[in-house]
Amino acid sequence: MKFIKYPFWILYRIWFYILVGLPILIMFPVLLISILKESWYPLFFRIARVWAKIILIGMGFRWKIEREQTPEKSKSYLFIANHTSMADIMLMLVSVKSPFVFVGKAELTKIPLFGFFYKRTCILVDRSSEKSRKAVFLRAQKRLKSGVSICIFPEGGVPEEHIMLDDFKDGAFRLAINHHIPIVPITFGDNKKRLSYTFFSGGPGKMRVKIHKFLSTESLTIKDTKALNEKAKAIILKQLEMFHTDYDNPARSK
Repeated sequence: MKFIKYPFWILYRIWFYILVGLPILIMFPVLLISILKESWYPLFFRIARVWAKIILIGMGFRWKIEREQTPEKSKSYLFIANHTSMADIMLMLVSVKSPFVFVGKAELTKIPLFGFFYKRTCILVDRSSEKSRKAVFLRAQKRLKSGVSICIFPEGGVPEEHIMLDDFKDGAFRLAINHHIPIVPITFGDNKKRLSYTFFSGGPGKMRVKIHKFLSTESLTIKDTKALNEKAKAIILKQLEMFHTDYDNPARSK
């Protein structure tokens, strides 16, 4: 039965890359203008959200977002989520309406078209370089002062398929504490099933998102970093386990 699915999976992955690249190619002139000035970033972000919706809808994904709290437009936040899929970036853009900047790995700049804009709009980090990791804080500070939020996947990479949630790196939490901005934990429940990094896998279906209550950093110091890290991870892990239980009991997820 699996051999019958192989042609579908191959075509499905090719279709994904077409959906990633074609809208960028069509909107290239507008996108190029939107990145000429840092103050125009909100325009780029709105276009990116349209791009993300095109990809998710084109792949046959239907998202359902539950919000325990909604970000205010006039405030900056640190958004964090579990990282399991090639579609995490798109789902994050759809889930959060206020402009934010991704902190992500420099390797993604090698992707044709996507990498061109990724390099010019995101905060890049080489996780093997301590100098690069420290520079992230300075660049993030500049973006926060301009009124833009930050998004980080705190696992620091994509965990192996059998791992539900990997350990979180401390960097995101130090950043939030240093700038006294709230942390917004977000759980993606189905991205690994929809489009994981395993080539022969995935397919259309639902994508559940849970935006949890914000974690305040107002009264915290750097000494509280590890405790904040563990608290955020516990929130996301608990929700992932609940999503997993709902899959085993379909009547509960209706």
